[in-house]
Amino acid sequence: MFARSILAALAACLLSTPAWGQSRAVAVTFDDLPYQAADAELCDPARAMALTEGFVDMLRPLESRAAVFVNEGKVCEAQRATLLPALLGVWLDAGLDLGNHTATHINIHRSTVEAYLADVDAGAPASRAALAARGRSLRFFRHPYLFTGETPEKKAAIAAGLGERGYQVAPVTIDNNDWMFAAVYRRAEAAGDETLKTRIGEAYVAHMTAVLDHWEPYSAELTGGREPAQVLLLHAHTLNRDWYPRIHALYLARGYRFVTLDEALADPVYAHADDYVRANGVSWLHRWTFSEGRPIRWEPEPPKWIVEAYGAQN
Repeated sequence: MFARSILAALAACLLSTPAWGQSRAVAVTFDDLPYQAADAELCDPARAMALTEGFVDMLRPLESRAAVFVNEGKVCEAQRATLLPALLGVWLDAGLDLGNHTATHINIHRSTVEAYLADVDAGAPASRAALAARGRSLRFFRHPYLFTGETPEKKAAIAAGLGERGYQVAPVTIDNNDWMFAAVYRRAEAAGDETLKTRIGEAYVAHMTAVLDHWEPYSAELTGGREPAQVLLLHAHTLNRDWYPRIHALYLARGYRFVTLDEALADPVYAHADDYVRANGVSWLHRWTFSEGRPIRWEPEPPKWIVEAYGAQN
């Protein structure tokens, strides 16, 4: 019933798409595969497959053309050799692309360059094999936390190591806090509180609307008034399984067309210099703005009650 209501909302948004048409473009990406879930769930083959198939079944009719980024170490070692290839096959057979997100979602600021690159290497084997079996290659890499290095020397060394391995870094322009909403949503799920789940989902959609209100004009300042092709960062979790169709509909209503990550990264803005070096992770729009010597304008925060609920359980 919930899925049907979401699809109805999607249809309504399609009918109300503005007359100025779909001049905007976005590449959708989902991080933290196989799933943002408890370790026990990812080591239970039946549960892990059910989570994966449920998410992919939600995505399939929407044609988001998404790329997904894998932490291979999230699946326990005893199951990794058999379960992980099966899970990745579900995503690939649905037409999605795979990228490396390191094995363990390592924090670059708490590790050496050598340890970080070793975790990059450990995050590749199953994804590379699954892609190769379909005549494709592992090309994209996404930094965990969007951290790229807290010193110029470390940032340069890691960038060089990724380049030597043949990776293209997948930037993010539309960052948001879906992971925070998702953690609160999982708690409501565990409690069986459907009313709270709906409240969280509605707040999430409202937040994503506010986020777009910020990022769209902000991005245009870098390109002389033209909004560049965006890269949206989301995560694979039950909140997006249930509510991503509303996000998809939101983008359609605002005139976006969904493109592959390759197509988005062909936009000239992605060749912009990135001189941002800080011990935090931010949108590439902030990085490029900083590199031009202009002040960063930060995106909206989630509602106070979401922030407080997240803080209370972490």
